[in-house]
Amino acid sequence: MDIFQWLTDTEVGKCIFTMLVSMIPIIELRGGLPFGVALGLPYHLAFPFAVLGNIIPAPFIIVYIRRIFMLMRKYMPRLNGLVDKMEKKAHLKGQKVQKYQYLGLWLFVAIPLPGTGAWTGSLAAAFLDMRLKKALPAVILGVLTAGCIMLTLTHVGINLFSGTV
Repeated sequence: MDIFQWLTDTEVGKCIFTMLVSMIPIIELRGGLPFGVALGLPYHLAFPFAVLGNIIPAPFIIVYIRRIFMLMRKYMPRLNGLVDKMEKKAHLKGQKVQKYQYLGLWLFVAIPLPGTGAWTGSLAAAFLDMRLKKALPAVILGVLTAGCIMLTLTHVGINLFSGTV
């Protein structure tokens, strides 16, 4: 059995696949949760693995992203345009968060729209110099809130498409 077959044919594999998809920037939990359900995972397994996958990168982003950007500028100058773009995005999103601090961070991460989520929220927290001890709980609450919203939307969507609503 190859790795892809294991990821799509076994329950443990589907859980890990859902977690990995939820770790991807832009896709995050918003895509990972419906992906897990589409793989055939029951909601009670898709939800925690999508949440976990979305949360795992957050503390690393909050703590290390500024250093990573600095090293990228120093050792990979061809990527300066990408770093500039990501820093600009962090500052723009950070303005929305800054007014309400941790409450704003939670709400920003909780809204399941493009350009919001744990990755962008963590990036904004890093550039706003928010401490991990306070920023991470806000990101986690945001991910859990977004997860509940996505769980509801996934359930409604499945029922609409299957004709049971």
